[in-house]
Amino acid sequence: MRLRFVGTGDSAQVPRFGCDCPACQRARVLSCHRRGPCCAEVRVDGQRYLLDAGRMDLAEDCERERPAAILLTHYHVDHVQGLFHLRWGAGEPIPVYGPKDPQGCADLHQHAGVLAFQPGLKPFRPLQLEGMEAIPVPLNHSKPTLGYCLDDGGSRLAYLTDTCGLPPETERFLRRWRPDAVVLDATHPASHTEPRNHNTLSMALEIVERLAPQRAWLTHLSHAVDAEAMVAPLALPPHVTLARDGDEHTLCAPHERIA
Repeated sequence: MRLRFVGTGDSAQVPRFGCDCPACQRARVLSCHRRGPCCAEVRVDGQRYLLDAGRMDLAEDCERERPAAILLTHYHVDHVQGLFHLRWGAGEPIPVYGPKDPQGCADLHQHAGVLAFQPGLKPFRPLQLEGMEAIPVPLNHSKPTLGYCLDDGGSRLAYLTDTCGLPPETERFLRRWRPDAVVLDATHPASHTEPRNHNTLSMALEIVERLAPQRAWLTHLSHAVDAEAMVAPLALPPHVTLARDGDEHTLCAPHERIA
C-alpha cells in the first residue's frame, strides 16, 4: 500500500485568508509550507483510491488518472467540494462511498452525474475493494463521519479525520485491529483549551500512544499548529510526524503480527 497526502490543512487552509501570523506569511512565500483541504490517496495493486475530495482541481486530476473509487469521511464542504465539478464529467461512473447522511452536501445526491453514490456505509461492516478491505469506523464530529481502516493483506492503515477524540467502540476496535500506521486529526495546537470538532495536538498524541502504531502522521492541521512549531520544536515521539502536502509513504507489512 502506498499513501500520498494530497492536502493536510483544516477548512481555512494554510495560509489562512487575511492572517499575518508567521506560518501564513511563510506559506505565502514558500509553497512547500502550504496546506490544502484535507484529503489523501492510496494505491494498492495498481488501483487508486481517493480519501475525501476537497481539492478544487479534482476533475483535472481525475482526468489524468481515473480513481477506482472515492471514500468520503463526511459531507462538509471542504471534504467534498471537488465533486461539484467532477460530477459533470463523462465516461464510466466512479463509485463513491461514505456515511449515511440524508442531507449530504447541497445537491450532490440529487444531481450526481458521473458519481455513483453507494448506499451509506455501516460502521464496522467491511467493504471489499479490489486489492484491499476498507472497514468504516465512526468518528466524533458535527456531521455523520467515518474513518477508514484499510488492509491490503500485508499492512494496515487507519485514516481518522475529522474527529474530536474517538468514540469508545471505535477505539476498542482499533486496539484489537492493531493498525501498523495511523493518520489522525490534530487541528488545534496543544495550547487550545476548548476543542469541539477536532483534536488538539496533545489529544492526538494520547490517542496515538494508546493505539501504538509503528508510524503515525498528524493531519487536518491549522495555521496555529504550524505557528507554534515555528516558535519551538513540537514534542513529538520519533514515530509521529506532521503530514505535509505531497508527501508519499510506502507502508510495509510488519515482520510479525500476533492475532
